[in-house]
Parts: sequence; structure tokens; C-alpha cells
Amino acid sequence: MRRLYCENAACPRRTFVEQVEGLTVRYGRRTPTSRRVLEAVAVALAGRAGSRFAVVLHSLVSRTTLLRLVVALPDPAWTMPKVLGVDDFATRRGQHYGTVLIDCESGQPLDLLLGRDAETLASWLRDHPGTEIICRDRAGAYADGARTGAPQAVQVADRFHLWQNLGTAVERCVRQHHACLKRAENEPGVLANSSLADAPSIAKAMSPIEARIRERHAIVHSLLDQGHGIREIARELHMGGNTVRRTAHAETPEQLLTGRQQPRPSQLDPYKAYLDKRWAEGVTNAIRLHAELAELGYRGNYQIISDYLRPRRRQRIRVVGPAPPGARQVTGWMMRHPDHLRDDERRQFNVILARCPELAAADRLVRAFADILTTRSGQHLKDWAVATRAEDLPGLHTFVTGLEKDWDAVLQGLTTHWNSGPVEGRVNHIKMVKRQMFGRAKLPLLRKRVLLTAFRPPPPPVTNDNPGDRPHGMYA
Repeated sequence: MRRLYCENAACPRRTFVEQVEGLTVRYGRRTPTSRRVLEAVAVALAGRAGSRFAVVLHSLVSRTTLLRLVVALPDPAWTMPKVLGVDDFATRRGQHYGTVLIDCESGQPLDLLLGRDAETLASWLRDHPGTEIICRDRAGAYADGARTGAPQAVQVADRFHLWQNLGTAVERCVRQHHACLKRAENEPGVLANSSLADAPSIAKAMSPIEARIRERHAIVHSLLDQGHGIREIARELHMGGNTVRRTAHAETPEQLLTGRQQPRPSQLDPYKAYLDKRWAEGVTNAIRLHAELAELGYRGNYQIISDYLRPRRRQRIRVVGPAPPGARQVTGWMMRHPDHLRDDERRQFNVILARCPELAAADRLVRAFADILTTRSGQHLKDWAVATRAEDLPGLHTFVTGLEKDWDAVLQGLTTHWNSGPVEGRVNHIKMVKRQMFGRAKLPLLRKRVLLTAFRPPPPPVTNDNPGDRPHGMYA
């Protein structure tokens, strides 16, 4: 490289350095190639993750430098699309929202706007004329904005949102007929009482501790009868001497069963026969039984009676059928394809439809609308709306009123193949970029990353036509 000097003493620049095209730039801290590599890392990974990955590339760079590189990049070039997709996204859910605009034919994002009102969309459309078709959801703000900013464009209402709006209307109808969901046979359960006469099943089984104590008592006394001493027995059975001595002094196993395992006398014992008799007669209220025993001279408290009756209460059998299906569950059955219902769901659903003529009519209307939606036969929508108005279904009447307010866009959505699917996919991409940025997703930086991440520049043309002269790894 040549260094040049200025001979003019008044010139503030005393020296000049020759630049190598594609390698050096004036006041540059890194080469253009290194800058492009860091820009690609910043677009893909943003700040902290990009800074950590740059170490692998032998570049020490801070996260803020990478973010500045992203913001300094120019927006990708694009031409005004023929089919424009519009949808909203949240920069902070429930508080701040924005608008995303994409090319529905290529899926490329065009811009991210702050706000989701009608004027925001209308202003952008006035600044970028040429759109012929606008795909949107059922939001009234976007309908007004598209009508104001691009009156010549044809608006298309998304079919998924039409089905979603129908589901909300159907749920409203089901809730208005919630009484039809309850079973006629759903009555209070029958209680089967068990008396103390069948008490072998109620009696508490022998615990493992009690069984071990009884077995040990039998073995120790058997060895004592054979003439063995206490120390010898303790050594052979690997037991403590005091334990063997205490077992040998007990004539029966019950003398070793202390605590809760040993039955103790109770002041309720004289009245247990009376309690068994009243329980067999169907009197199971412990408060009432306590009052009756008090008249007979019982001076104990209520808790003793309740503890005595608890084993019987656990053996009562309540015959109760399963809970009836809820409104959301029935709505799901109505909105799903009949072939996707299980046998038990189809059986319950048919019983409900046979019990409620209004819900049966709603089911027929939902099936008819689904056929219009899937076959894109929007010419039958008018007949469907008239048939819906003829039924006593206020929830569906509200849905039809909403369709009539946006009739042209709904007809286009039910006739053409255009929809908002690519826009919904781009909204998911925005959510992914937001999570990757750990809260640094302010709109300017978020906009840059979304536009640049989705942009795929065309591959450079191959100038060498001789395959033998191409570098290793290059493809035509």
C-alpha cells in the first residue's frame, strides 16, 4: 500500500493512504467481509447470543455493537405487492400493539407499524399505492383503514376468523339452552347403608406390627418351653435381651399390644347396640344420634359418636351418574367434524340434539356453513343467512348481522383462495424473535430483525462457465 503526503502546509490532512477495494475502508475498525459476517450473526442471534458466538469466529465484539450493526443495515428492497396481508401483533400483550404488512404471494414482510388503528393502515397505503387485494381478519379498524387508504383494492376476510366467529356465536346459543344439557335421570344418589352385623369387612385388619408381636410371642414362649434361657434365645433370634425378657413375662400377646392397638373401654360401649340398631333403620345423622343418646343418659361428646360411625360412612355407596357435558364441550362437538367424534361423544351429542330442537337446528346450520367454507361456495351464503334468520337462535342472528356489515369481504373470503395464513405465520415469527431478544424487542430493532431475518438475497451469479475451473465446493 502506498502512503501519500500533502505538500500544502495549510492542508489539515498531511498524509493519505491508498485503500484496497473490498479489503479496507477509511476509519474502519474491521474489514467489509468481517463486518458482513458480524451483521449476519447479529441479524440471526441479536446481542448477547451473537456476542458469545462471535468468540468462536475469533471476533471480540459487544452486544451493543451488534445491535448497532443491525439498526444501521438498510431495509430490504421490495416492490409493491399485488396481494397485501395485514394483521396485528403485540409488542406488549394487552397494552401495546403493532401492525405487520406482508406480501401474501411471496411471504416477505414489508413493514411493521406502531399501532393497529385505521389511520395507521390508511396512511401506509396512501404512501404505497398499487395494492389490488388486501387479506385481513374481521377487525373493523383494518376494514376502515383499507377502505380509506386503498378504495380500489378488494378486501378479503379470512376464513379461519369466520369459523372462529361462528364458534363464538354457537357457544352463545348453547349457553342459552344450558337446561337441555342436563340429564333427566340426574337425581340425588341413593345411599346404601351397611349395618354392624356385616362388620367383619368393617373391622380393622391386623397391622404388620401386631402380627410381628404375636409371632415373636409365640416363638419366645415355644423356646422357653423347650428349656432355653433368655440370653440364649436373644442370641439365636438376634434380639435384645430386654425385649426377650419382656416377651417372656407377658402371658398373652395382648399384654404387649399397648397404645392404639390395645382395645380400651369407652363410655360409648353401653350404647353401641342402640347405635347399630338406629343405623340399620337408616338414621345416619350423628348429631341426631347424639341427642337421642343424651336422653338415654350418655354424657360423652359428639366426636366419640362420629369416630364410631366413620368406618360405616366410608362404606356407603352413592349412585351418581357422570356430570353432564358443559357448554364449551357441546360447542366443540358441534364445531368438529362428525367423523372426528368418539362413539361416547357422538352418543351424548345425539341425545342432547334429540332433547333440544333449537340446538339441532344450530347443528344443521353449522354443517351447512362448514360446507360453504370448505368448498368455497360463497354463492350459497345468502340462502344460509336467510335460513338462519328463520330459526329462533339469537346468537347466530348476531353472527349474520356481522356478516352483512362486511358482506363483500366475506364473499371474497368464501370464494377466492386468498387468506391470512401467511400473515399468521409471520406473527408467529415475530413472537419467536421477541422471545429471543429477552425483552429488548422495541419496535425499531424488532422491525429490523424481522425484515432482515425473512429476507433471502439471491445467490451471486456464477461467472465461470468451465466446471473444471470452479473452486472446490461451488455449485452451479
